[in-house]
Amino acid sequence: MRKFKQGHLEQFSVIVRRDILRMAYLGQTGHIGSCLSVVDILTAILWGPMRAVEDFTNQDRDKLILSKGHAVAALYGALGNSGAFPAEWFDTFNQNGTILTEQPIPWAVPGVDAALGSLGHGLPIGCGMALGNKLQNKKHRIWVVMSDGECNEGSVWEAAMFAASRNLSNLTVVIDYNKLQACGDSREILGLEPFVDKWRAFGWNVYECDGHQPGLMADYMDKLVNAPVRCHVIKPGKPTVIIAHTVKGKGVSFMENNNNWHYRKLSLEDFDRALVEIGI
Repeated sequence: MRKFKQGHLEQFSVIVRRDILRMAYLGQTGHIGSCLSVVDILTAILWGPMRAVEDFTNQDRDKLILSKGHAVAALYGALGNSGAFPAEWFDTFNQNGTILTEQPIPWAVPGVDAALGSLGHGLPIGCGMALGNKLQNKKHRIWVVMSDGECNEGSVWEAAMFAASRNLSNLTVVIDYNKLQACGDSREILGLEPFVDKWRAFGWNVYECDGHQPGLMADYMDKLVNAPVRCHVIKPGKPTVIIAHTVKGKGVSFMENNNNWHYRKLSLEDFDRALVEIGI
């Protein structure tokens, strides 16, 4: 297992970006822009409040649900580089017989805690897990990472109401707010704004941050959930949402804010150019 201090999380994210690009090229899959926008969020959660747990099979650890399952290469990259499974498995992504499938299968690899891919399901699943933990007096937390586009789904807002009404303070949602979805600008397709006010009106603690500073995010998240007495703005008994402002395709200039890379696949030339841009 690689050891990274919090100040080195940017280095960790570069390594995960490299492995995302490799998986996408060898597996000839799309959703690369979505993967690159969420990398730093996953890094911050795993190495911040989750402490990059070595035993990902322990059912009493924090759970991480990547609701935007189409970006699973980012989750595989973060888990594999955190010691959940051998990094050599990356080369099997989306290949015949692989367990690293293009849409995540629950428990196929340690750290993948739910079957996802149909958007809008991650938060309802997370609510069920959080309520179960609360009823059983279990202390571990449920993390749900969502996209802004999936907030078009009614199931998201039903779950948001449920979480607040059941006082699921052991539930934290992080939204990868890259302002784009499959068919265009998220804010124009189905007006999300005022996004912060919506979540607050639904009874949540709401925070915003830069989604591409994993070290700062890790510290911020850790303080929010593990030392709330130091965070005078947090209200006890409420679920928490962190809206992380991100750039789709972050780290590769010809992919950044270019929605063609929601579906486009890498050529060898693209792959080589992208590796150079992220610093490999």
